[in-house]
Amino acid sequence: MTSPTGQRPAQRHRVGARAQEAADREQARPWADKLWSAVRSWDEYAALDVVESALDAGLEAESVLLDVIGAVQHRVGVEWAANRMNVADEHTATAINERAVAALPVPRPDGSPGRITVACVDEEWHALPARMLAETLKLRGWRVDYLGAQVPTGHLVAQVRRADPDLVCLSSSIPTRLPMAHRAITACQAAGIPVMVGGAAFGHDGRYARLLGADAWASEARSAADRLAAALPARPYAARLTVNDLPHLEDQEYTHVVRSAVGLLEHAFDGLERRFPAMRDYTDDQRERTEEDLGQIIDFLGAALYMNEPDIFTGFLLWTADILEVRHVPARSLLPALDLLADQLYDYPRALHILNAGKTTLATANRPDDSLDR
Repeated sequence: MTSPTGQRPAQRHRVGARAQEAADREQARPWADKLWSAVRSWDEYAALDVVESALDAGLEAESVLLDVIGAVQHRVGVEWAANRMNVADEHTATAINERAVAALPVPRPDGSPGRITVACVDEEWHALPARMLAETLKLRGWRVDYLGAQVPTGHLVAQVRRADPDLVCLSSSIPTRLPMAHRAITACQAAGIPVMVGGAAFGHDGRYARLLGADAWASEARSAADRLAAALPARPYAARLTVNDLPHLEDQEYTHVVRSAVGLLEHAFDGLERRFPAMRDYTDDQRERTEEDLGQIIDFLGAALYMNEPDIFTGFLLWTADILEVRHVPARSLLPALDLLADQLYDYPRALHILNAGKTTLATANRPDDSLDR
């Protein structure tokens, strides 16, 4: 049945929910500005005062969490990428925001709709998005076991078997963690527990979540909570192997790149030194940063091979080029580095295809051809 406006009841509900979210964000904006000022001043006490004042003024705790603290944390990431915050600033801001999250009131579950385990996948240290989800679910009455950052899959499964939650929620921000996420997803499902995933690692539309066989995906904490309020994913009925999801892994290209990563990095660095003699005069800090850049290129190549998705690699290259240029570090080294990696991977067609996609993307982006002096 449709209404005179032509909208079904569910559509009207979604429209109303979006309107309410927009209103909450507008009401929260002045408080987010105040929290931002406290964070930039490294003033934890002022930040806690902002949270308390926002609650006293009638702002819902969930809006304080997502539209105030969450908005400020997003701004921290933007400012770091624009080189207006250094790593120490970013870490301090994140710590203050984590303290602000801890200051929010948490209701004791009373007749809760179920129990949920929330964790970051192994090697994922960006814990705040998972924490935001855990706190959102608590505010909505769920019983939540929050395990934090970098949870090894074996320990996660052991906890899941003891707690027997209705769902495991896994968070990952970086695509290089997708192989670990895949192992965690299949292991939890083998234990009979469905898995919802979220975070930037899984793509803006959840594409990689689907490829890895997750039972559900959400773009952020509020939509995840809304999704679970409607219905929990069904418990899996059978275990499966990771290769069942990604049959291309049988060619062993991903395995070769991961196992050869150190040698690939050394070859690329030595080749760049020969091509650009100015690198021989680099300081220890400059050499370390160059090695980190090359290591990340290899890591993202591995992730793209694992998923068979060149966009993982090309997207990282464009992001890296932008980050380097904002910091007045020439991005010209990226193209010859890809050539040097291709020299070592000439027998691996999928790797060559991804590297060529990366070179085409960088060339199309028309990056400046400048020196490598740092």
